[in-house]
Amino acid sequence: MVQSELTSILRPNDPPDLRLKRLVLILSTVKRPESIYTWLRANHGASAELLRQIGNREIALSHESFDKLPKTASVEHIRAILVHNKMLPAQDDRQLAMFTQWLDERLLTLSATPAIHSPIERFARWHHLPRLREKSTETKNMNYAVRNAKQEITEAGKFLQWLLDERMTTATHLGQIHLDEYISEGPSTRQHIRNFVRYLQREETLTRVDVARREAKTTPMLTQSERLNHVRRLMEAENMSDSIRVAGLIFLLYGIPIGRISMMKVDQVSVRPTGLTIRLGKEFAPVPEALIPLFLDHLGSRDMGGTVNTGTDWLFPGARAGKPRSPNTLLLKLRDDLGIDLRGVRNTTLRGLVEEIDPSSLAKMLGYSKQTMSKHASAATVPWSRYVTDKNPNYASPRPTRPPAAP
Repeated sequence: MVQSELTSILRPNDPPDLRLKRLVLILSTVKRPESIYTWLRANHGASAELLRQIGNREIALSHESFDKLPKTASVEHIRAILVHNKMLPAQDDRQLAMFTQWLDERLLTLSATPAIHSPIERFARWHHLPRLREKSTETKNMNYAVRNAKQEITEAGKFLQWLLDERMTTATHLGQIHLDEYISEGPSTRQHIRNFVRYLQREETLTRVDVARREAKTTPMLTQSERLNHVRRLMEAENMSDSIRVAGLIFLLYGIPIGRISMMKVDQVSVRPTGLTIRLGKEFAPVPEALIPLFLDHLGSRDMGGTVNTGTDWLFPGARAGKPRSPNTLLLKLRDDLGIDLRGVRNTTLRGLVEEIDPSSLAKMLGYSKQTMSKHASAATVPWSRYVTDKNPNYASPRPTRPPAAP
């Protein structure tokens, strides 16, 4: 039924088009055909209508044609399927391309106010774009980098608008009194103008100004008992997908940022007769024996394997072909659905680990910097001088073999 419906929509034989024939085959032979039915009917049939326009030859199978369409989930999903199956050439980084489009639209809205448009354009094109291009690789998760760039550009625009409206001045005449007033009377998001102000100082003749950091008054923490209760809940949550459970357990055991977890590959997991380990840094980290069956189940199925995201080496495949699961999806599931305090868990986990493993070895195992581990060791009242490695530089510390505590 799926194949006949797709053939009717895409019309691969009228006139003959080998790419459309292959697209029909790909979509109609997934292991879970109900996922295709759901997709075709979602959002009032937006995906089916897009496929119909492709079948009518109104939309060519090219990146140029897709770039001219509204930036909807349906457009990007179909584009991803075509790229993943090599019917369209891969782009260097889709996130970067979408950021460029967003920037052009943003600048257009500011064009009527040159005092805002000009510094924002320079900040975006000369500060953020080069850095995003530098970070952009096939395996780099650009989601956080792009979101951060957008937020800094948006907040910088708000600040310049405030200068015009409230103080009748521009960035050229920016003073410390303006910054202090703006930061003190508004929400914490105003802190995101910090890089913009520093950029202005490099290109403008300004008196020395800076945005003071707001230090957190408290450090979110959980008790180890609360953390282990979250571990037990995920182990027992059989009504939840294995991918969410495994990703959550990696976070709870090792304190790794959600963005890094979402970008993990299958080859970062090693299964041996002696146990299961995962590579988070330069060295492999052990997985507690009680969790190994769940990890193996996930490796054998991986949730999205029954949809269009097949043949991928992502440990947590996403709904979009060739892509990993969105870190936002993982974050919302853990934070909102399970009620996990993400910052509290990370702090508690890392501080617990530095009490068991020396910071130098832990930094290598988890892929953190020594400075980060030193900070958590100090907060846990475990000074670096306590460790033999610091007292004797010729001493080679053994690789950690003791897994993080689990129930």
